[in-house]
Amino acid sequence: KEEVLDLSMDPEPAPEDPTAPPVLGPSEYERDIAARFGIADQGRPADRWLLDTVRWAWRTRILTHLGIDIRMRLFQNAEDEAVRVFAANLRDLLLAAPAGGRPTMGLDPGYRTGVKVAVVDGTGKVVATDTIYPHEPHRRWQESLVTLARHVKAHNVELVAIGNGTASRETDKLVGELVRLIPGLTKVVVSEAGASVYSASAYASQELPDLDVSLRGAVSIARRLQDPLAELVKIDPKSIGVGQYQHDVSEAKLSRSLDAVVEDCVNAVGVDVNTASVPLLTRVSGIGEGLAANIVAHRNANGPFRTRNDLKQVPRLGPKAFEQCAGFLRIPDGDDPLDASAVHPEAYPVVRRILDATKMDLKSLIGNTAVLRKLKPEQFVDDTFGLPTVTDILKELEKPGRDPRPEFKTAAFAEGVETLADLKVGMVLEGVVTNVAAFGAFVDIGVHQDGLVHVSAMSHNFVKDPRDVVKPGDIVKVKVLDVDVPRKRISLTLRLDDDPAAVRAASGPGSADRRAEGGRSGRDGRAGAAGRGGSGRGRPADGPVNTALADALRRAGLAK
Repeated sequence: KEEVLDLSMDPEPAPEDPTAPPVLGPSEYERDIAARFGIADQGRPADRWLLDTVRWAWRTRILTHLGIDIRMRLFQNAEDEAVRVFAANLRDLLLAAPAGGRPTMGLDPGYRTGVKVAVVDGTGKVVATDTIYPHEPHRRWQESLVTLARHVKAHNVELVAIGNGTASRETDKLVGELVRLIPGLTKVVVSEAGASVYSASAYASQELPDLDVSLRGAVSIARRLQDPLAELVKIDPKSIGVGQYQHDVSEAKLSRSLDAVVEDCVNAVGVDVNTASVPLLTRVSGIGEGLAANIVAHRNANGPFRTRNDLKQVPRLGPKAFEQCAGFLRIPDGDDPLDASAVHPEAYPVVRRILDATKMDLKSLIGNTAVLRKLKPEQFVDDTFGLPTVTDILKELEKPGRDPRPEFKTAAFAEGVETLADLKVGMVLEGVVTNVAAFGAFVDIGVHQDGLVHVSAMSHNFVKDPRDVVKPGDIVKVKVLDVDVPRKRISLTLRLDDDPAAVRAASGPGSADRRAEGGRSGRDGRAGAAGRGGSGRGRPADGPVNTALADALRRAGLAK
């Protein structure tokens, strides 16, 4: 629809008068090549032929290869940038604020097939499922409301997660009535990207074998509100849909980058080894899929792990694997409080020395900021643990098991704004950033179509990278600048003092559809275009070997 941007290399400067006829003769680059090899038209035999060779080499070889090389470099740069954007957006999505271990109801909206309902407890275990039909063509609104209220009261539900797909706003309206009936209930619209992929996956069949595929999506929606990281690792990162031109880049390069991001996020947050799933454990450093399955099997057979050293009893978990993974695995309610922190078991002796220096027990020391900040890390440095490691240990003891993810917040969509037709220019709405690209950010404002905040409308100051202003998952307030209903386009701004009429006037009519025009035609650039006579081409019978070809052969060492 938007046509394709083409690129051609034309190194010659543009003529001052485009209507003037092209200048014949060798180009500047052809003259440089001829000068480099000592070729000039001196009226000798083969001079014209060598100049034609220079022209031919430039036009058919050098220029062609330069164009291919530049295109390839530009493509590689664009590919690297697309992979970087995808990886950065995925990192922000994985590190989104978790709602925590609270009973949650997940709703996967739909019209004809109904709204799928799944209730999970604080650990993510499925405790109830159902299907309601509040929308067209069934219109069982009150019956659906009663069903949802029954599940909420039966399982002490605190959160309701609503998928942002088809019938999302209508379902949000239904839950809004439910919230008014049951105070203390919180509703949140979450992205359902990848939920269908998870529902049909082999792992979902193993994890939820007794549930229908359609209900598994509702379970995933509920769990990703509780802990986005733990749930999204079950889905192929490429299916989450926060990339830019992801189908045009190298799949191998993209997979490597995304896998590294997922592993970094998992290791940064840490994993509760007593509740983690196989896909989540697989992303921990030093643990593969087989070893993760062994950990879960050992946990199911022998009960929860009490200490990190108990992990050594897991089959195939040797000393090297333990060394790599132990620092990222957490045991919150274990026998040793340090097992709930990011301190590696190998560094426990350092903590013991700190306890001796402070004359305190471990439970009194952990979280005691006043005491810990008075300690000098240099006092505990030895041949095994350097200053950076000791400094990190002290910081971890201040806030053991700290979660780098932000505090959980919710966005409130405007009442009565459910479709594109409901939007009016100048409206100020609250929304959630769903994706960030090089040219701006997409914001979900609850109308089934994300709006675009162009990079130029993000701040009153110059913005080089949109990610410096917003990230996926951020809750923002935006103003509607323009709505194009036929093309389903929404233009938004983060500058709430912008005047939509002034912005449209400054942009001018049709500014969004302008296309840059480039390329020039008519340049001949042909060297030696003047007539070629047959005279002067032969070598005199008694003359010396003094021709341009002879000079070229002598320089090449092929003639005397």
